[in-house]
Amino acid sequence: MSRFVHSEKSRVAAISMIASASMAAAKFVVGISIGSIALISEALHSSVDLAATIVTWMVVQVSDKPADEEHHYGHGKMESLSALGVIAMLYVLAGGILVASYGRLRDGAPPPTLSVIPFAVLLIDIAVNLWRALALQRTARATKSQALAADALHFASDVLGSIAVIAGLALSALGYRWGDAAAAIGVAVVISALGLRLARSTVETLLDRAPDGVAEKATAALKAVPGIVDVERLRARMVGPTHFIDATVQVPRTFPIDRVEAIKRQAQDAVTAALGDADLTFTPVPIARDNESVRERIMVIARNSGLAVHHVTVHDLGGKLTVSIDLEVDGEMALDAAHDIAHAFEHDIREEFGDDVEVDTHIEPLEPELPVGTDAAPDRVETIRSALAGFAADGAIHDIHNVRVRDTDAGEIVNFHCRAAPSMSVIKVHENVDEIERALRRAFPTVKRVISHAEPPKA
Repeated sequence: MSRFVHSEKSRVAAISMIASASMAAAKFVVGISIGSIALISEALHSSVDLAATIVTWMVVQVSDKPADEEHHYGHGKMESLSALGVIAMLYVLAGGILVASYGRLRDGAPPPTLSVIPFAVLLIDIAVNLWRALALQRTARATKSQALAADALHFASDVLGSIAVIAGLALSALGYRWGDAAAAIGVAVVISALGLRLARSTVETLLDRAPDGVAEKATAALKAVPGIVDVERLRARMVGPTHFIDATVQVPRTFPIDRVEAIKRQAQDAVTAALGDADLTFTPVPIARDNESVRERIMVIARNSGLAVHHVTVHDLGGKLTVSIDLEVDGEMALDAAHDIAHAFEHDIREEFGDDVEVDTHIEPLEPELPVGTDAAPDRVETIRSALAGFAADGAIHDIHNVRVRDTDAGEIVNFHCRAAPSMSVIKVHENVDEIERALRRAFPTVKRVISHAEPPKA
């Protein structure tokens, strides 16, 4: 929660306290002076509002605190608990007003002494409460604060209650002795009705009811993220102003872990954009897509087994699948252990494609990590460069450049760039470059490895 949101909630709550205290005092003094139970009831209602506003102001100081070791979902539900307390006070007040009003009706109490003052006070109270209710409702929506929403409902009920009191006083002025007590009963009914409405939303939040429309918005936002195949399961709940979303989503099993992590970050941004304040728990479920190639499926099997494979060749011979794979293992590993690994890998492939698939696995030593090297002397680099240029002369490969030679304990490592016709196929380029690399290693036995990079001519 930002500092701005916190200060805005506190400011609005503080203004409400001052307004509640002023209007409650004015209505109570006038109500006592003219003997109006309806006006006194409305003053007591405003007093409860004052107490509620003080509680609200105290609660928002706590509810906006971030999550800690004891409250992993933050402190937002403090607002819901405070709303329940305010609801309880409202119903106690409504019950007391009903009892007092019934007593007046039964005993035939005299009507209040009327003047322009109570009507003026009530009209001012209506104007003030309308302004406060609208201001609080705007802030409650902007900050998703249940405590401020409860306060807004109190002031809205004050408006309706004041209108009822005006009607009761008017009836009393017209000679209906029961008008004042009837107006007090109307105030109690208004308090009860609005309290019931607030209780429903507050209890739903405490019971973790999914907010209306939130699950649909979050699901649509997740499905729009590139890489998410589908949303398998989604749960939503509110804690204060924060939407907590638990989502189980399907992602292609061919994606590497870093790609899935990037999707997770994009999903969080998408849900936040759709809902505002959101906390997403993202559980990816890898699935096989219908358009997976045979090679991709084999690479998934190898990755899940922690195996290094390359040169995966697949042929379809009239309904029979043949697969050839280069499997890299530790060069110091015994043959029987390496064969067991290859056999298990082949078994997993047959589990995936059927027992009739033909699998041949070529076992070769895993390329070791080369030791740290140093740059070779300039004259040695020039010698290698000249040799490469000579091997490439009159061939499809030309413009040997960016030649680097490094000396390591394992031997010399040579890197170079070269150019070929832009229309030449990758296969042809690879064959021509391989020929140059083999020629270089024959001419210089100390060269351990040659790494080339072919590129089209400069534009």
